[in-house]
Order: sequence, then structure tokens, then C-alpha cells
Amino acid sequence: MDDVTILGTGSPMKDVRILGTGACVPDRIVSNDEVGAPAGVDDAWITRKTSIRERRWAAPEQATSDLATAAARAAMQAAGITAEQLSVIAVATSTPDRPQPPTAAYVQRNLGASGTAAFDVNAVCSGTVFALSAVGSIVLRRGGYALVIGADVYSRILDPADRKTVILFGDGAGAMVLGPTGRGPLVRHVALHSFGALSDLIQVPAGGSRLPLDHDGLDAGLQYFAMDGREVRRFVVEELPQLVKGFLHEAGVESQDISHFVPHQANGVMLDEVFADLSLPRATMHRTVTHYGNTGAASIPITLDAAVRQGAFRPGELILLAGFGGGMAASFALIEW
Repeated sequence: MDDVTILGTGSPMKDVRILGTGACVPDRIVSNDEVGAPAGVDDAWITRKTSIRERRWAAPEQATSDLATAAARAAMQAAGITAEQLSVIAVATSTPDRPQPPTAAYVQRNLGASGTAAFDVNAVCSGTVFALSAVGSIVLRRGGYALVIGADVYSRILDPADRKTVILFGDGAGAMVLGPTGRGPLVRHVALHSFGALSDLIQVPAGGSRLPLDHDGLDAGLQYFAMDGREVRRFVVEELPQLVKGFLHEAGVESQDISHFVPHQANGVMLDEVFADLSLPRATMHRTVTHYGNTGAASIPITLDAAVRQGAFRPGELILLAGFGGGMAASFALIEW
């Protein structure tokens, strides 16, 4: 991609381990028929295009921080730690409770984790691995326990009539507890990439300092999530395989060494196409997109937690996490179980 600026970082992670995972999805199940009707499409069309059959949407009183807090509590219970033992909380989200303060501050308050640093990361659907990288570095320097949370409530920013977007997204949160102790899966390597020249492919046009939201913006629907689906798909299909190949080379592993692939759950049909091109001959791809849809930054930790609870991973196996989405951005983590 000659016309795209690529900023990439890769780094080994020594002695940072995942001590527990957790997830939370809302109770409300939204069918394809319900979400498709205002957009003029039906269940068969949505399933054929996306492999999504249903998704969860937050209740009116639920915000991103509520889902993030529930996922965090589940991860902390799995890790066997309390809020008093946390030193940092990072929430990856592009649908914060409010423009400020950070959603992580509400999570900190909800958990009673008064002694922590708390901040948000917005790398859209790649955000959880970006947050993992940042928090892992803090754990390496300072020790202690850290929470990495991916959480999004996309149902609040979707145009009901836009069939390109409204059919894809669900709400949810997933979390990981990180620590420097000798037990638990090891985070071996991470890499982050940003493609700023493609920043307009996925956006919410109004509501920031570039274009404050006013009555004219509301009338024009500029408060809604917008995506150039064709170009986003082209980016993922063309760029992800070579980025994965480069990441594995940098991490010092072969493609046949990967046992499990946990990608961002963008679109089930696209995931099948991409996975076929990744040349991971012994890997199992894990999916939650069929029942939860695309949950933004939450999709990787939700899917990871589902695999953990199913007992899918065995000691010594290598797991590849892969995020990709708005920015455009891509992010990878190699986990040794």
C-alpha cells in the first residue's frame, strides 16, 4: 500500500501474564428481523452477507461503563484478586459514556479501586490490544495487577436505516487481568499498526472539535457511525495476511506453530475469507460473531473469554489475537497458554 503511512511497533513482553478473563453482554437479544426491518433487509440477506444471526443491545439505562464494570468483575473473580490490588485500569472504547471524563474513571469508581490509574484508549476495534500493550508496559515497570477492558455500546450510534452498519453491531464488554506473577498464560509479543491515510473510512462525523454536533448535524444524521464497507473489506483482505506474516516473523514463530486464532469479530463471512488466506494450517479460529455480532473493541476479549470457559486452550499452545478496524488500525498479540 504505497500511498499509506504505516506506523508500526512490535515488542516482546517478558513476564506479563493473563491471570483471568471475563465478559458481559446485555440481556436483550436483537434478531435479524428486528434490526433489518428499518433498513429494508431480512434475516436471509443478513445471514448470507455476515453470518450474524443475532446480537445483544444494551438497555436504555446501561452505558459502556456498566458493561465494562461487569466484565471487569468477572475477570477479577477468575484471577482471584480484589479491587484494592489493582494498580491500573485501561478501557478500550470508541463509545465512551461521555466525551469526558474517561470511561475508565467510572469503572474505577464502580469497582472501588481508588488507588489505581485509570484511562481510556480509542483505537476503535483494535483498541483492546493497544490497551494490552500500554498496560503490559506499565506492569513490566511497576508490577502489580492491571485491568484491560474492551467495551462498546454501538447500538447508540447506529443509523437504523443504514443496512451497511446497523446489521453488524452489538454491545458488550470483555476484560483481562494482567500481572507479573509466574502463573497464567504469557503475553509473548505485541505489535501495533496505524494507517492514518485511511482515517475517513470509518468515522462518526460530528460531535468532536472538528465538527461540533448541532441541529443541522442531527438533521443530516452526522451523529451516526459511518463506514465505507467496500474499502474497509479491501483493507482487511489485502493487508491483514501480510501484517500477520510479518508479526509472526518478528515474534520468531512459524505459522504452523499457531494453535488458535482469535480475531476481531467484524463480519463472519469476511472472517472466513481472511482466515483462508492467513495460512495458519493448524489453527482453530474462534468466533462469537454469529450470536453477538461485531462488538467493537469488546469482540476480542469476549471471544477469548468464551474460548477459555469452553476449555479450548491447552498449556503450551500459542494463541494469536488480531484486531483491525477504524483508524485504520491493526494490532496483534501472541499468547502462550
